[in-house]
Amino acid sequence: MIRLYTCKQFVWLLLLSGALAGTKPAGPPQVRIGVFGLFHPQQLLVKALPGKAVLLQAEKQSFVLESSSGRQTAEIKLSPGGVLVRVGDRMVSAMEVRVSGRDGATTDFELAVPGKIHRRYRGILRITGAAGSLTPVVAMDLETGVSSAVQAETIPDTPLEALKAQAVATRSYFLAAKERHQDFDFCDTTHCQFLREPPTAGSLAWRATTATRGLVLTYRDQGIAAMFTRSCGGQTRTPDELGMPSANYPYFPVSCDFCQKHPMRWQRSVSLPEAERLAHAGEAVRLEIGRRQGWNAVPSNNFTVRREKGQAVLEGTGEGHGIGLCQWGAKAMAEQGADFRQILNHYYPNTQIQSVR
Repeated sequence: MIRLYTCKQFVWLLLLSGALAGTKPAGPPQVRIGVFGLFHPQQLLVKALPGKAVLLQAEKQSFVLESSSGRQTAEIKLSPGGVLVRVGDRMVSAMEVRVSGRDGATTDFELAVPGKIHRRYRGILRITGAAGSLTPVVAMDLETGVSSAVQAETIPDTPLEALKAQAVATRSYFLAAKERHQDFDFCDTTHCQFLREPPTAGSLAWRATTATRGLVLTYRDQGIAAMFTRSCGGQTRTPDELGMPSANYPYFPVSCDFCQKHPMRWQRSVSLPEAERLAHAGEAVRLEIGRRQGWNAVPSNNFTVRREKGQAVLEGTGEGHGIGLCQWGAKAMAEQGADFRQILNHYYPNTQIQSVR
């Protein structure tokens, strides 16, 4: 029997089988993460970490940042022509700033929005200025991105097997859902995947990523952009239920014993028009309210509504959209002895776990 494949399926088969004969790997896969976008920064500080040297390039000018030289920090400001860079008493205008190791490769560095946030990253940083703010983008090794997201996204005290399941889901998402933004692949917020600093070697997030290196979820020979949620409320949802596109994997509603027995309960008040829109448009309206009032304004899509004093009172369970891997349920399954494959098979029915190494 001859089986016909779509173009996307064929590409995934090549990745999964390593069948790109006669070609050498171009290096480990990378992801480009736009960081600090929520702050719309006008100013950024790039700092070399102790014992590290950082090469900063702006137009034809190069600066080496290292603590031993007394020039450890560079200041980048938005300017009408792009960006303005100051290192010590030297200043240069440029369209783009590139930060890397001395050899032009990946390095560790600290990036900060003065007075608001600072984080350590591992990768190559590019900074441009447009649309009234600076845009910092970190290109990092895929596995660095996976471990950083696992560290940031998971519940404290999550067992290793549940973290492994999260790592596979995170890697699958990074590989199958690229170009969600115009200037980079993903942002560092829950719009894509939350991301902080890379975990230390030997930490649980690092061990989970290392143990599952290269493993992804596929459905009908295609990688899937695996979605996950904090607490499903007792049964996972499908994108179709919430008015969302399902792409190449439809998802399937599955029961979650832990969330049924230990539901995460909440109560919120919204306006009557908002409640009516929530009932008809689901996730899109929940996110819209979250952007205006905070991401915990309506924690999930599982709720009942009652009218009280001219307001709609929502009483619900769960946290997040409720699609895919339930982190609370995965944690409970791991605590009861399930391994990461059993967890993934439960929350992503009819998928396969394959390697793209």
